[in-house]
Amino acid sequence: MKSIDEKAIETFSNWNIAFNSRDVEKQISYMHFPHLRLANNKFELWEKANDFRESHEEMTTKLISENWSSTETISIEPVLFYEDIVHLAISQARINLDGFKYNVFDTLWIFTIIDGNLKVQLRSSFLKNTIANGVGGIKVFSKL
Repeated sequence: MKSIDEKAIETFSNWNIAFNSRDVEKQISYMHFPHLRLANNKFELWEKANDFRESHEEMTTKLISENWSSTETISIEPVLFYEDIVHLAISQARINLDGFKYNVFDTLWIFTIIDGNLKVQLRSSFLKNTIANGVGGIKVFSKL
């Protein structure tokens, strides 16, 4: 039987596969809502799955305009975990159509168990220098 941190890593990996294939429904299947993302000192909040779904096309368009082809996971480390919550420290890189890593960044993902399902509920990203940053949240809170 897999430990909770192994399950979180597997869930993240599946989410990232869905992200790279731009499969919004698969991404949503690995997310709890409300869902928060902190990037550039702003919180983005998606109250419901449909809020995330509605922002997906815009995000895809902006990724394409960056010449993005995929996001590669460099490392994943469970840094905190307990019976119903896991924090994963993740290092990733954006890859362009030529195979060049144009943006390497760290991110922290927090997974929670709600109704017996382990899914990501909060993300904090150090992703910078991308026009796709900050797109899609139905609410953006002021800078910290």
